[in-house]
Amino acid sequence: MLKDLLAKNRSYRRFRQKERMSEEELTELVGLTRLCASGRNAQALKYVIVCDEYDCARVFPHLAWAGYLTDWAGPIEGERPVAYLIQVLDTRIVENCLCDDGIQAQTILLGATEKGRGGCIIKAFKNETLREVLALPDYLKIMYVIALGTPAEQIVLETIRTDDYRYWRDAEGVHHVPKRSVDELIVR
Repeated sequence: MLKDLLAKNRSYRRFRQKERMSEEELTELVGLTRLCASGRNAQALKYVIVCDEYDCARVFPHLAWAGYLTDWAGPIEGERPVAYLIQVLDTRIVENCLCDDGIQAQTILLGATEKGRGGCIIKAFKNETLREVLALPDYLKIMYVIALGTPAEQIVLETIRTDDYRYWRDAEGVHHVPKRSVDELIVR
């Protein structure tokens, strides 16, 4: 059921680093994006697949993790992503992908969740140095980095009790994500 899949699809930031993902598995996730709606039907988003341990280690230092967790620098060795899908816009096709980037990133995460994997859509990255690591030509603009792997953390959804919507971790390392009620989302 879609609701159950959405509830399992969280922004996972800690992974079982020994459980690798294959290029074939990542290609299958990218293949799901072909089925997505595309503004003007331009289909201008493409993906750099990173799943080799060496290349993952080269990408990792260029990413920022969990802005609300100010005392956490990101996943430690052994809990880092085992793969990345770097979403890029081919500006030779269009200069603006409209909302395709979010639609496709969510589709990839839903596909990963369905397979018992998880991930995190990352917008906070060092663009220029990451471009160098990936040796990207100028016409490819990095939109998002999607970190992937088998989740190694528990995430709990809870109803917002105050005006504080920031996620947080408790003493046991459980990640808590406050969510607004449906009534708060509807303008009447």
